[in-house]
Amino acid sequence: MAKKVLIVYAHQSSGSFNAAAKNAAVEVLTAQGCTVDVSDLYAMGFKATATAEDIKGEVKNAENFCYLEESKLAWEQGKLSADIMEEQSKLTEADLIIFQFPMYWFSVPAILKGWIDRVLTNGFAFSQEKRYSQGIFKDKKAMLSFTTGSLESMFSPTGINGDMNVTLWPLQNGILHYCGFQVLAPQIFWAPSSAVAEDRKSMLESWRTRLQGLLEEKPLSFISLDCFDDKAFQLKPEVQEKHASKEFGLTVGIHLNKSLPPHSQMKAGC
Repeated sequence: MAKKVLIVYAHQSSGSFNAAAKNAAVEVLTAQGCTVDVSDLYAMGFKATATAEDIKGEVKNAENFCYLEESKLAWEQGKLSADIMEEQSKLTEADLIIFQFPMYWFSVPAILKGWIDRVLTNGFAFSQEKRYSQGIFKDKKAMLSFTTGSLESMFSPTGINGDMNVTLWPLQNGILHYCGFQVLAPQIFWAPSSAVAEDRKSMLESWRTRLQGLLEEKPLSFISLDCFDDKAFQLKPEVQEKHASKEFGLTVGIHLNKSLPPHSQMKAGC
C-alpha cells in the first residue's frame, strides 16, 4: 500500500542546501510510489505565533486566555483557523513526516516552532492519557532532517557546542515522541555552507541512498510509559533495579545519574 509523506519545510531560499535536500526527498520517495506533500512554511506565509486569532468566533475566557485549553476546545468544535486545520488534515493522512530545516540556535527556526505550537494542539496531537509510547501518533513515523552551521566535531561530547544527542533530546523526545511518533534517526548535514561543492554533493547522495530504505528503518529507542508509575511518573523501582548495574543511563534525559548512552538520539538500536 502506497505511503503518504508530509515534508514540513522551513527555509527562505529555493537555492539553499535545505531546498536541495527537500527536493531529493520528494524525488526519491515519489519514485518509490509515495504520495509526497510539502508544507513550504515561508512560501505559505505561515503564522508563527499562537494567539487567539487561531480560534474562529468567541473564546471561552478572553480575560484569562489560555492557548492550551482554548485550542483544545476549538479543535473539538471545529473552530480552529483554516491554516491550522489544513496542516492537521495533512498530518492525519501522513504515514511519515519529515521536518526539513536549518538548525537555528540549537533548535528549529521560529516559523517551524510556530507550526509545532499551533498544529500540534492539545487533543489533536496529545492528551494527558495519550502521550509518549501511548501517544496519538504511535502508528506514524517522524524525523528531523537539518543542516548545521557548525562542524560535526563541535557537536561532540568534547566539542564546544556539546553532545548533539543532548541537543536533540528536547526536539525528539519532548515533541515527536511525546506525541507518540516513532522517531527515525535524524539526517544531519554537517556545516554544508562551509563544505566544498564535492562534499555537499556527497551529502545529498548519502541522503538519496538512505531515502531508498527510509520507510523500513527501525525507530530510535525510548522508554515505554509502562515503566513509570501513574502518580509522580517516576521510574518504577523494578526498572531502576534492573538497570542499576548497567554502565550507561537509559536515555539522554533519563540517565539515572550515569554516563549518557552514546548515539541514542542519533542511531537506532543505541
